[in-house]
Order: sequence, then C-alpha cells, then structure tokens
Amino acid sequence: MAVRALEGRSPVKAFQRAGRTGLRHGLRAGGRPLALLCAVTVLLLVLQNLTGLAMARLFGAHPFMGLLAGSISFVGGPGTAMAWAKEATAMGVRRAPELAMAAATMAVIAGAVVSGPVTSWLLRRRGLRGPTGVVEAPWLSPRPDDTPPPQIEPLEHMMRALLLIFASVTLGDWLNHWAAHLGLVLPGFLTAMLAGVAITNIADATGVELEFAPIERNGEIALQVFLAISLMSLQLWTIADAVPPLLTNVAAQVAVTTAVALLVLFPLLGRDYDAAVAAGGFLGFGLSSMPVAMATMEQVTSRFGPAPRAFLLITLAGSFFVDLANALIVKAFLLLPIFP
Repeated sequence: MAVRALEGRSPVKAFQRAGRTGLRHGLRAGGRPLALLCAVTVLLLVLQNLTGLAMARLFGAHPFMGLLAGSISFVGGPGTAMAWAKEATAMGVRRAPELAMAAATMAVIAGAVVSGPVTSWLLRRRGLRGPTGVVEAPWLSPRPDDTPPPQIEPLEHMMRALLLIFASVTLGDWLNHWAAHLGLVLPGFLTAMLAGVAITNIADATGVELEFAPIERNGEIALQVFLAISLMSLQLWTIADAVPPLLTNVAAQVAVTTAVALLVLFPLLGRDYDAAVAAGGFLGFGLSSMPVAMATMEQVTSRFGPAPRAFLLITLAGSFFVDLANALIVKAFLLLPIFP
C-alpha cells in the first residue's frame, strides 16, 4: 500500500502529494528496515563530526570548523551550513560563512560524483538486479503521453502554506527566547523546525489535512532567496589557504560515509538489491543532499530495475528524519568541553 502511495513521475513529489495518509502508511511499511536506516544515519552524523573535528585539530583550526566541515555541510547542505555559520561566527570562527559554503559546495560535488559509481560497482560485484516483468514503481518507466502537466498551486493554498511557515517561525522564535532564558542557546532554525514538527503532528492528531506541495514550494523559494543573499555577501577569495585542508577533509568524509554505507547499512538491510539501492541513496544524502540521493537511485534503477522499498526508506529517512537528527547531534557536540 505504501508503494502505491508513492506512484507518480517523481518519487519525492509523489510522496509529498500522498500527504498525511501516505506518511502514515509509509512509516508503518518501513518498519524495522526504516529503524535500522535511521540508526545508521545517526551513526553517520556522529562519525562525520568526529572526522571533521579530527581534521580541524590536525590543521590547527577552530573546533567549530570541524563541525562545519562535518555533518553540517555533508548531510545538511549549503542552507544548513550557512545557518550554522552564524553560530560559528558568534563563537569566534573567522571567515565562517565562506568556509561553510566552500565545504558544502565540495560536499555536493563529492556526493554527485561518488554515489552513482559506487552503487553501480556494488550491484555489479554482487550480481544484483531488480525484478523483471511488472514494474511496481511507475516513475521508473514514465510514458510521455501519461506525464501530467505541471500543476500551478492556487493562490489560496500558497497563502495558507505561508501562514503555516510564518506560524512555525514565530513559534520557533518564541521557543528560542524561552530556551535562552533557561540558559540553553539554540540556533533559530532548530526551534523553528521543532515548531513545524509540532504543528504537523497536531494537525495529524486532529485530522486536519495539510497540503505539503505548496509548503514544499514555499520552502524551496525561501531557500533560494536565502542562498542568493548569503552568496552575494561572501568573499570566497579570502579562503584560498583553506582549500587543501578542505579537500583533505572531503577525502576523509567520502571514505567514512562509503564505509558506513557498504559495511554497515548494506548488510543490515539484507544484502539484496533493494539494500544496495538504499545504500546508494544513503551515500547521496550522506555526502550531498536528498536531490542527489533520489537522482542516484533513479539513475541506478533505470538500468538495473525497480527498487520501491529503497525509495520508500530513503524518502522517509532523508526527508523527515535526517535534518532534525543532524541539528540535535550538532548541538550535542557543541556541549563538549572543547568548545568555549
């Protein structure tokens, strides 16, 4: 049933269109494999930050630079890196925005270059292929005549989505000030994210339908505006001396993430075809972002066959879990005594 909810031209967009019902069925269908994937994702976040801290110590950089070059950039992406760069600047990290953007850009490139070839190598080495015959996931073999035209969201839906986003930001700001009075300093985007999670769960518990497509579209627009404003103020030429350490860090992070995907996640998920495709998606969002993860899996399954369970697991873990887990783990690292 969960796979049926994911039918459409794109697995990510189809999942979002499935809405609250699709999420409930997806979580139920994910079961133990989803729990294992989430646990391995937490392990990856911790290892990436430990690797980043080791690189920062090796090159004599501020410890926060290790986190910026860790899961913040590799799992979080450019938007998350720029958000945490403000916290790094407040803690005395020089050129934090430039360094964060450079690390995140290298992470995106590394994920796009590594995830596809490694997944194909794993499939060929193990002799794994998808089922033949009936294609269970229609997005893997789209027919041009069946492709629906792009939908334009009604203005009412867009305004309702904006209202929910503003409510999340406002409630998150209130939570941030309340936490600050208690002596707990949190980044603004984390409390806004927690507020959004609370609103979504309250709506789910009360039976209120939330339209995720306009919320996602507003979020994409907001991220693009945020990145454009951030990039215009960067002075990337000032970090030329940091390129060798960043490249060394990229090599270490690629090695760590690939090892976790192939030696931990793949065996835990059963060493079958879906497990291999899920490992490729894990490499995509573990080194870069969810779009890279989905592009990797779509490319692989177009050659080796459908893997609906892998799409389900990666969509759930990468879209609904990893960002919140990343923020909480980074905050936990900041409580270590090595940070001032």
